Amino acid sequence: MSIKDRFKMIMDREGLTAGAFAESIGVAQATISHILGPRNKYPSTEVILRLHQRYSDINLEWLLTGQGNMSNNSTQPAGDATTGGVEFDYPLFAENTKNATEGTSEAEKRKEMVIEKPANTPKEIVKQEIVYREKPARKITEIRIFFDDNTFEIFKPEN
Repeated sequence: MSIKDRFKMIMDREGLTAGAFAESIGVAQATISHILGPRNKYPSTEVILRLHQRYSDINLEWLLTGQGNMSNNSTQPAGDATTGGVEFDYPLFAENTKNATEGTSEAEKRKEMVIEKPANTPKEIVKQEIVYREKPARKITEIRIFFDDNTFEIFKPEN
């Protein structure tokens, strides 16, 4: 059983989604996603210590190695070496049905609050003036024609 599976077992025991679990131990949701994802990123020592600090009944030896019981308070055998006696198929971002809210979601109950009212400053009036200037007519002073035999001719208009 990998550490990824042990993380999933803790989440199942607590009834938490990956996002809620990440929030409960004080890490970014992406951190848990990387641990539970297909690349099998091993969690940092900081993540393991935060998990153990939040869920102090979790047996640290079991969390790190998979040996022993999941909980320090538990007297149950750890089960077989692959799943710890627990069968689960946990989707990464499943909805937490135990804590589902009825009716209006939390996002709909939120209200925007103005932290500080902006000072009423008069807007500065910007005036732009466009000036059109006529350029004097241009005159041709010289025309050069180059030939493929490396010669050229210069034509100058008569004034």
